[in-house]
This record gives sequence, C-alpha cells and structure tokens, in this order.
Amino acid sequence: MSYRSIVAVCAVLVSMAAVVTGCTLSSDGPLPAAQTFLSDLAENDTDAAAQATDQPAAAKTAMAQSWSGLQAESLRASTGSVRVIGDTATVDYTYEWHLPKDRVWRYDGQLQMGRRNGGWIVRWTPTDLHPKLGGAQHMVLHSIPAPRARVNEHSGTDVLVPGVVHRIHLDAKQAGDIVKVATQLAAVLAPFDPTLTPQSIAESATSVKGSYVVATLSEDQFDQVQSRVVTLPGVSATDEADLVNTDPNFAPALVNQVKKTVADEVDGKAGWSVVTVNSNGAETDVLTETDPQPSPSFSISLDRSIQNAAQAAVDRRQEQAMMVVVQPSTGAILAIAQNKAADKEGSLATTGLYPPGSTFKMITAGAAISSGLATPATTVPCPGHIVIGERTIPNYDEFALGNVSMATAFARSCNTSFAKLASEMKPDALTIAASQYGIGANYHIDGLTADTGSVPVATDTTERTEDGFGQGKDLVTPFGMALAAATIAHGSTPVPFLIVGHDTKVDGDHRPISKAMVDGLRPMMRLVVTDGTGARIADQGQVYGKTGEAEFPGGSHAWFVGYRGDIAFATLVVNGGSSDNAVAVTRDMFTALPDGY
Repeated sequence: MSYRSIVAVCAVLVSMAAVVTGCTLSSDGPLPAAQTFLSDLAENDTDAAAQATDQPAAAKTAMAQSWSGLQAESLRASTGSVRVIGDTATVDYTYEWHLPKDRVWRYDGQLQMGRRNGGWIVRWTPTDLHPKLGGAQHMVLHSIPAPRARVNEHSGTDVLVPGVVHRIHLDAKQAGDIVKVATQLAAVLAPFDPTLTPQSIAESATSVKGSYVVATLSEDQFDQVQSRVVTLPGVSATDEADLVNTDPNFAPALVNQVKKTVADEVDGKAGWSVVTVNSNGAETDVLTETDPQPSPSFSISLDRSIQNAAQAAVDRRQEQAMMVVVQPSTGAILAIAQNKAADKEGSLATTGLYPPGSTFKMITAGAAISSGLATPATTVPCPGHIVIGERTIPNYDEFALGNVSMATAFARSCNTSFAKLASEMKPDALTIAASQYGIGANYHIDGLTADTGSVPVATDTTERTEDGFGQGKDLVTPFGMALAAATIAHGSTPVPFLIVGHDTKVDGDHRPISKAMVDGLRPMMRLVVTDGTGARIADQGQVYGKTGEAEFPGGSHAWFVGYRGDIAFATLVVNGGSSDNAVAVTRDMFTALPDGY
C-alpha cells in the first residue's frame, strides 16, 4: 500500500474513531517530529524545541517567556491522537506543568504540523503552548493571597483582624547625631510607647548592624506621625501585613501572646492563576484560576464583656490588683485582668504565687469532709485564739464564737477552728485535697503561661496547723484559686484553655473531687455571702464565695474566691488589707456585666 493510501485510510479512521496513533506507522510521519518538539520543550531546551518549528525565533521567545513567567519547575508533555490530511496534520498534546508550591496545571491542546523537505515540522503558533494563547503573548503565574484568619473572642466579636502595621527603623550610621535623633524619635513616639527613652533608643540602635526596629505602629498611629518620623536622619518606615488589635485596651498582653501562638496558622493556603500577558505587559485573559483557601477564624475563650468589666474593676485600685475568671462548665478562661501596678511585675494573675489566707479553708474543709473528720454540721470550737504545738493561732481581732458548726466557722472565717482541724489530719491530707481542686497540677495552655501553686506535705504539726488556714507554706496563684472555685461549681476540675481547638496538657497529681466534698462546700460558700464575711456582694445574685486575708510582715493580701452561675472567679488585691476590699472589686465586676451574665 502506498503512503498516500495509508494517509487516506488514516483520515477515514480518524473521522470514524478520532484515534489513529497506530496508523502513523512511518518513522517520518508527524508523530516523531511532534514528540521531538515536546521532549525538548519539556526539558526547557527552548533552542532545540524552536529548531523543530518553522519559526524558530518567535517560538523560542514565546517558550522562554512562558517558562519564566510560569516559574515552572518541570513539564510533562505527551502526545495523543494524530490526524493527517494531505500535507498537514494535527497532533493532540497534554501538558502537565509543575509550578511552585506543589501547584499542578494540566490541559490539552493541538500541535499544528506541516510537511517540509520530505519530513514533518511543527507549524509554529502560540496555541502550540496553550489553546488560548495569542500572538505576542506569554503565560504568567500569579499568586492570590489567602485572607488571613481573624481571631474572635467568646461572644463572637473580633479581637484580631488582618491589617497592616508600620515598623519604624533607625540606622545609627545614617543618623548623624544619634542622641539628637533618638531624643526627637522618643518624643514623637511617646504617645504610643511611653517606655521608649532617648537612651534606650540610642543604645539599641548602636548595638546592632544595620537598622533597628524602634517601634511598630498601627495605620492610624502611623498616619499621625508619618511626616515627623520619616524626615528624621537615619529613620525609615516599612509596612507589612499583620494581625492587628481591634481594641488595643482589650487584654493587650494576652492577645499579643495569642497572636504569636497562632501566627503560623492564620495565613491559609494561597490561590493562584495563570494569565496571558501581551507585549506591553497587559493581562489579556485568565487561563486557569484556583481560589485561595483562607484559614478558619480562631476563637479565644476571653469574653469581652467579662474581661472589660474585670479590667475596669481592678483598675480602680492603686495597689496591685488582679482577677481571673473561668467558666466551670467548659474550662474557658473568660478573663485575666490586672492593673498597671501589677503589670509592672509581669503576669501576676497567672504566675504570681501568694499565701491564700482563709480562702484555703475551702481545701481544709474539703479534706475534713473527705476523711470523715467533720461535716458542715459538725460542731467545732471557735475560740479567740488557740495554742497548737508551739504556735498560738488567733482569729481576726481575736473574735470568739464558742462551739459552732463547721459551716458557721467557715462563713465567719474562724482561723482557730480550721487550724485545729488541720492539726488532726494526716501529713499529706491537705496536699491531696488541693490536688482535687486542681492546685498543684501543671497546665500547659497554648497562649498562656500559668501556675496553680503548691501545697507541700506537712509532717510537722505546727506547720500543718498554719497551712490549714492559709498562712503556712501554701502558695497559690489567682489562676489556681479560680480553678478551685470552678471545681466546686462544676463538681470536677475543668481543663482550662485559652485558644479554642488547642488542647491543654495536664501534668502532675490531679485527683477527682468527691461528691461529698462538693455537696458540703457549696452551702458553706453560699453562707459566706448571705451571713458571713462576703456580705458586701449579697445583692449580686446567687454568689458563692470564700474571703481571705493573708498576712505577711508589714501587711496582708485581700482575697475573694467563688462563683456565680457559670462564672468562677478569684480576686486578689496585693497588700489590700481587709478581704472586704477584694469582695468590693469582685462586686464592681459583677455590677458592670450586661444583663444575662
């Protein structure tokens, strides 16, 4: 059969089945020439691939521009069906481009082939690269950034949102008179960061090579000072995408820590597109597009209303004051508030260790109930003072109640009663009981450094006696005491968390509290408010609590610990004197809450 006969047969078969690769049996048919072109193109050998076409210069330019524009890492190119009509032919191709960041782009097209000098050659047209590519055009890859995730608080409002920040740089070598520039810069930035001083700026800038980041400003802040900042010698500004606070006064230190924790998870997955670009650099068409996949929003456990109310309450005190609020049913940390006096020494609300004073009577009473030593109805002595071993234990102003129920002794905060109970317990009884309230365990909370405190085993009777009313070696944090109150409210210790979906790891002894302890403690804590030392807050609903005044040389700390509904709290006023001051701060928090809380 002649070659023309084979072509004719193939043409008929093409019209019938559109798959005739097997008909192109001759080594000088269009398929080998097409395969040579595709092989060279796939190797990014644009010189060789161009020589397989009838327009080498135009082909080379277009191929090189597209390889570059796509930032392609590799290409797989394969042939498909062949159609031959006389001296022309088409060869189906499939391209699979492998682009940066594991992007894969696959599409089909057709090579136009023609006879030349007894063989076959690719008839160059931009469609040999892509079916929609026009003359003098090439392909370009674009990245489509994913919107950054937002961070919202417990009630759903945004705390951190995608935005732009401006970093103020100072290059000491370009500043000339560094002291003069640092002085001017400190004055301009003082409204946003009063801790900056000319000395600190100058010393920091001269201690590094290149530029030093003096401050990071929001867009609004930068707009206020831009003209005065960038005109200073050696000072420059850069901007970059970042998560920005919607309210700089909303738990700023804690929110900033949350931002650092979720920084690697907020970007989502960028989308991408391939566009055609003409010789003037203008985009003319979109060849493919993959939408970005934004990361889901993050939620933190802080509740805006509770956080703001707690913050306003502690801000009214001149002494160091702090409050931690936990949701008993879930472990959500609803608020961590401390005033500026406390801020100066760090995260005292979650890491500062203090003697618990009479709030520890919750643990002592629980231990007495658990061991069978006493129940809320058990009669206990409450003299003005009591001698146990070498220690004389007094009540406040040596008040005396005589013999009363443990519940009454608890409500009136009789040191003598609980000192005696503790003296009759085993050395590890208070340590075990504290663990049943969550105190002593280690909670590894994403976005937050927290300590609960420690209650060492007391083999010495005198030491255990002091521990019994919170004046021995017991040390707790407001965070630990809020967790203790949440345990009583919930009936078991909730696992605290700050970032929703980020599990908290718990290490250390963490025993379950017994039902008898919970059932005994709740009415006693209610009695503290209705007929005891917490009466100031009695008008704020069904509040359960325990007051405490922890003495130290030269003064005493004021405590109030408890819960109302699904809100457990611990309030501490350092060197605050009477526990009534801590009750007052807590009351201020509750009165500021909206209806429904």
